[in-house]
Amino acid sequence: MSGVIDPSAETPADRPGQRVQPDVRHRRTWLQVVLYLLAAGGVGAVAGVLWWQVVPLPVYTVGSNGGASTTERGLTQYVAGDAWFSLIGFGVGVGLGLLAWRVFRRIGWPIVPLVVVASVIAALICWLVGWKLGPGPFPPRLAEAQAEALVPIELTVRAPVSVLVWPFGAVLVTLLGSSLGRDDEVPRAIFPKRPRRAMSPP
Repeated sequence: MSGVIDPSAETPADRPGQRVQPDVRHRRTWLQVVLYLLAAGGVGAVAGVLWWQVVPLPVYTVGSNGGASTTERGLTQYVAGDAWFSLIGFGVGVGLGLLAWRVFRRIGWPIVPLVVVASVIAALICWLVGWKLGPGPFPPRLAEAQAEALVPIELTVRAPVSVLVWPFGAVLVTLLGSSLGRDDEVPRAIFPKRPRRAMSPP
């Protein structure tokens, strides 16, 4: 009998029904975390394009004396940027929370800081993309504008609390899933058997 081990032979880890080694499981989990964070960044970029598309920016009209004014409707549209940012962020946060719960629910409590980090990354990237796609800083454009020119304000988040809506939606989903979801460690029969009644002797 030869003592040489065939490298092509099937290892216990490759056999069906065998448990995955802890180090392999840990590497797989970290890879999933990295991919999840990258996906959150991509979703944030798409959300930034959507935010830029849907927000109506107030427009100032430059007067002949160098001043600028806007309408009452323009003043009310100042909060539109934050409102749309929060609305989009809540939807994105809920989506990131659902995805994290499906993939990482077995890791326990670390899922909460994970979804918080992912949703904040998505929010900041959305903010950055919207700012880059928007008209840019308002004061320099207003100073260079000619009389009767229409100058829109910049697209930005004016209330930083709007960023917190993103992790709120993500954490809300994970908390609801942990409190209302089924515990995977407790097996549940699909068709539970009914106990048989003991028959009394005749």
